[in-house]
Amino acid sequence: MSSAFILNDETVLCRRTLDGWLPLQVQLSEFDTVDDSEYLQAYQVGRVELLESLAPSHWISDGFIDVNVISASAPATSAITYDYAVANNIALPVITDSISNSNNAFITYRQLITQLPVALSAQLSQAIQLLRWQADTQFCSRCSAPVTAAKRDERAMVCLVCQLRQYPRVQPCVITAITRPNPQTGEMQILLAHHHRYGQQSLPLQYGLIAGFVEVGESLEHAVVREVAEEVNISLSDIRYVSSQPWPFPSNLMLGFRACYASGDLVVQEDELSHAEFFDISNLPKIPFKGSIAYELIEQIVHEQGMAL
Repeated sequence: MSSAFILNDETVLCRRTLDGWLPLQVQLSEFDTVDDSEYLQAYQVGRVELLESLAPSHWISDGFIDVNVISASAPATSAITYDYAVANNIALPVITDSISNSNNAFITYRQLITQLPVALSAQLSQAIQLLRWQADTQFCSRCSAPVTAAKRDERAMVCLVCQLRQYPRVQPCVITAITRPNPQTGEMQILLAHHHRYGQQSLPLQYGLIAGFVEVGESLEHAVVREVAEEVNISLSDIRYVSSQPWPFPSNLMLGFRACYASGDLVVQEDELSHAEFFDISNLPKIPFKGSIAYELIEQIVHEQGMAL
């Protein structure tokens, strides 16, 4: 038997525990005993196989004490949509519309990653991205014929007319934490910006780091320089890579960098940002939530200064 997460768009079916919401897994039948032709017939939109991308030690965080919670946070082998589960008569727990009065509910990915082990968050990100890719890739981009799943051990959609293979696409995106000493006090500062994509928010406004997609034909470092110049009109020095994070909105690989301010006056790109400013680390505005790479980059800088978020 294989186990599967249940997703509905960008939400995950979870159960309430003493430590918060934890993704549920249901049991599915395996395809291991069927031949290739049966595998293709059995394949349906709404079910994808998942890979375990990190070592088992990454599946347990210090916050998980309950033995049942630790066991349930093990990797799943598949992910299915709620519609797939209903259409295939897969037994699901009772789900109510009221989260406050339910032990089972669909919880947003953004809410979950603040409390889950890194590897579990990464697998849920993988599930969201693959299910969306599968739903959006039902016809050949070359000849418009319907596509079907590739044979076992290859994650691709195949056109049976022209044989074009379409694979999941990952969009690289750089995100940069830029620092400088405060010109008056010498305290370390971080450049933070309020993005239009955050939408209308109640006060206090949320601020984040400068980020953007990598263009065709440019290096990651070039993308950092270009995005920063475009969005806030400054130049950088000491650009260095830190870490990465898969991000399923829509299907990004966030590549985290740090850099030092070199020169220039802040001038915001008004179609992207409403405000940007160097903030003292002792007086930061509202920043992205824990679990995001933006939070991790900011936290790293704050810790280096002997402080905590």
